[in-house]
Amino acid sequence: MATAIALGGPGAVFWMWLIAFLGAATAFVESSLAQIYKVEKDGQYRGGPAYYIEKGLKLKWYAVAFAVASIFSCGFFLPGIQANSIAVSLQHAMGIPKTVSGAFVVMLLSAIVFGGIRRIGRVAEYVVPFMAIGYVLCSLIIVAFNLEKLPAVLSLILSSAFGAHQVFGGIVGSAISFGVKRGIFSNEAGQGSAAHAAGAAEVTHPAKQGLVQAFSVYIDTLFVCSATAFMILITGQYNVEGIVNNIPGVEIGPMYTQKAVETVFGVGPIFVAISLFFFAFTTLMAYYYIAETNVAYLKKNPSQKWLITALRIILLASTFYGSIKTADLVWAMGDIGVALMTWLNLVAIFMLRKPAFLCLQDYERQKKLKINPVFRADDLGIANTDFWTKQPPRKTIDQAA
Repeated sequence: MATAIALGGPGAVFWMWLIAFLGAATAFVESSLAQIYKVEKDGQYRGGPAYYIEKGLKLKWYAVAFAVASIFSCGFFLPGIQANSIAVSLQHAMGIPKTVSGAFVVMLLSAIVFGGIRRIGRVAEYVVPFMAIGYVLCSLIIVAFNLEKLPAVLSLILSSAFGAHQVFGGIVGSAISFGVKRGIFSNEAGQGSAAHAAGAAEVTHPAKQGLVQAFSVYIDTLFVCSATAFMILITGQYNVEGIVNNIPGVEIGPMYTQKAVETVFGVGPIFVAISLFFFAFTTLMAYYYIAETNVAYLKKNPSQKWLITALRIILLASTFYGSIKTADLVWAMGDIGVALMTWLNLVAIFMLRKPAFLCLQDYERQKKLKINPVFRADDLGIANTDFWTKQPPRKTIDQAA
């Protein structure tokens, strides 16, 4: 959020909101497709764009291209952003050098990806929801302390978004560009990354997971990201490159949020640093899972374990590299990673929109009959869905209704 404001001005917030409404639809389609075409492999459910491209479009080369793009994106291009956020926030809050925090994150992450110590990951996953609630509550308190400024902030966002503001009118193009880019990065809608986790879920109907994923886009952008935006803008703790310099010498990134929280809470920087650590660390674990899923897709020979080992080493190296570099560099790398996955995935889900819409119609029909929706692909004319052929026949479902 801070980088969107720093590079696109306050108007970038509006375009992030807009992309959330558009992105919810793509999130539904890609997550439903991940469920429809998922497979059971080595005792686990595996799904994602590579699987639905191969099984739905029957384009093996395209599926391989996406898998390779995902491995490079999540294993090399994207981890640096999360690591940099942790390092910068801890350095500002506690004076911890970037090299030390980077090494600490790599040590914890390596314990999970190499040592199989899942307890660390489970603790992080349990803590994150509470940290998110605390983060949003913190933002509401800050807004309450500055309530008289709220109308002006909303006016600033809207006028800047359409080039009507006298200061930010000249960067409306940047507002749109960075609002869209940071919006997609934040909620992952259309990117294909969230579809991997969606494919691993256990549900009775793919549309259930699709709707959950669509709702998560709203939670991410309209609540968490908006909370950050309002904190930063209402307290005036931000810079806009070449235009506004409210906090001279402050690096683009989490320090904007830390400065904003510090205006009300003395321990604000520490709270933000701890919150960011858990948010970013669980994201790093997710990146590894996505990359590993695509390696599993490519790895037909069980003896090719060196591929997983290489992935782990590259991801850990990228994590440490990102923690000691500047925000500009890691975001440039991240933009490459997001673009690689998003364009390939958007074309695929557009071509596969029919199965996703049939899935939604089937779900809605069963809900109207007041029964728990159960999916059977064969009765909808959707082929190559091995997992869902094990579900009860449609006749049984209709008789139950």
